[in-house]
Amino acid sequence: MPPVITAFASSPDHGQGLARDMRVRWALEEAGQPYDVRLVSFKAMKEPAHRALHPFGQIPTYEEGGLVLFESGAIVLHIAQRHAGLLPVEASARARAIAWMFAALNTVEPPILELQTAKFAEGDKPWTSERLPLIKERIRHRLDELAVRLGDADWLDGAFSAGDLMMVHTLQRLRPSGLLDEYPNLAAYVGRGEARPAWRRAFAAQLAVFTGQPSGG
Repeated sequence: MPPVITAFASSPDHGQGLARDMRVRWALEEAGQPYDVRLVSFKAMKEPAHRALHPFGQIPTYEEGGLVLFESGAIVLHIAQRHAGLLPVEASARARAIAWMFAALNTVEPPILELQTAKFAEGDKPWTSERLPLIKERIRHRLDELAVRLGDADWLDGAFSAGDLMMVHTLQRLRPSGLLDEYPNLAAYVGRGEARPAWRRAFAAQLAVFTGQPSGG
């Protein structure tokens, strides 16, 4: 039986590919592995049945046999460790790819999520207008460093890996802010990720949930 992942029945991103099940879909597509999707509503996410899978009542989750996982990074790492194509075979390169996964989630993503929270959840607060420039500067600081590290390379450390998958998806969240456009090499890096056939299949599958149309894949 293929693994089952959960995704929003009605995604707040309106099919833009930003929900975290996209990371899992993309990893499974890169690995060439079939999977099933169970859509859950916001109400169902907070009910005991789903909390038994994800204690914080979020998505995605991953079920395969007796294994249940939550947290997109943990799920992608599990997929990458089990199937070829997302982690290098050589031990040191493999460890570096995993380090980039953690960097995407723990170093680059937090200020980006802070920006989204400030704009959409706290936009009516009196301090928001003063806070937003500070958050954007923190993001730029990380992007400055990442842009230098990437340079003119296609990927972060040799061939495409799960580290790139997580970093590309993290950077995609910056598109509405215009910040990504300030870094041409990072914008091109994201574009290379989105040009991968596996990304396109995963995106089509997630978009199909929003449009109600078959993904064709």
